[in-house]
Amino acid sequence: MAQSTKSNVSDLGGDINKQMAVLREDIANLTATVADYGKAQGTQLKTAAIGTAANAAKAGAVTANAAKQKAEASYAEAENAVRANPGAAVGIAAGLGFVVGMLASRR
Repeated sequence: MAQSTKSNVSDLGGDINKQMAVLREDIANLTATVADYGKAQGTQLKTAAIGTAANAAKAGAVTANAAKQKAEASYAEAENAVRANPGAAVGIAAGLGFVVGMLASRR
């Protein structure tokens, strides 16, 4: 009876070693799967970020162009107003210069 128990214990040890080997292989496979999933998610997020950056750049360019056109139109309008009323433009400029000079001298 002592030998049969010893034999069963030896068989258990062999079974445990086989099960441990299977578990190691499963863990290695899971690790590889998680790594692949992480790489795929990283690639997808990178693609989305590039698309968002491109859209933001386009929107910024459109906004900058609109601001430039508005500034040019305002400058042309001011230039036309000065050409139409040069005396008033000089008077306004002198008045603004006087006010700025007064404010600057208070400091």
